[in-house]
Amino acid sequence: MTNESKPKGPASYFPSIEQKYGQPMAHWFALLEARAGLKHMELVAFLKSEHGMGHGHANAVVAHHLGSKT
Repeated sequence: MTNESKPKGPASYFPSIEQKYGQPMAHWFALLEARAGLKHMELVAFLKSEHGMGHGHANAVVAHHLGSKT
């Protein structure tokens, strides 16, 4: 993989998130989509409390999810 094809920003965490938590990214994005209207930190808190996700991983998932909406 070249530097040009490596994911940047929040997406760079996706392989480790999928490996650590055993679900594809589509699963996490669907959970967030079902909670449309919540603010960034509310979604981060949801992933942390309900799914045991670490803060950095939760923040990356939420940032990417919300960023794709704009």
